[in-house]
Amino acid sequence: MADQQDHSSKSIMYWSIAIAIVLMVALVPLSKLGKGTAGGASAEDADARIAPVAKVALQVASAAAPAGPVDPKATYNAVCAACHASGAAGAPKAGDKAAWAPRIAAGKDTLYKNAIGGKGAMPPKGGSSLSDDDFKKVVDYLVGLSK
Repeated sequence: MADQQDHSSKSIMYWSIAIAIVLMVALVPLSKLGKGTAGGASAEDADARIAPVAKVALQVASAAAPAGPVDPKATYNAVCAACHASGAAGAPKAGDKAAWAPRIAAGKDTLYKNAIGGKGAMPPKGGSSLSDDDFKKVVDYLVGLSK
């Protein structure tokens, strides 16, 4: 009985190996069908087929220079009031004499230097693209609100 069981196990193993070989011989060539380039297709055609659907291009926008003379009040309202009207990010509020007194006492040159170069959270020129002379007019307007 042991011989018959041993013979049966060997035959099952041989049949399994034979079936596996037949499947590999049949399936490997079938798996390669359709691979490679289509007739007459080039690498450029393949690149076009797998290209992204969209592309994103970022550019740095530059602010347009103001035309004509600068209106300090309008510039203050458009650029400076976002922080100086509410005191956001530690900006001294427009009209707050106590907050502006030490800054005014430091002199206009110091005020201009800090405003043009930026100070604390304030970017240079408050983020505007004004010339230094035009920005000084806006600083004078803001200081005038606090005297």
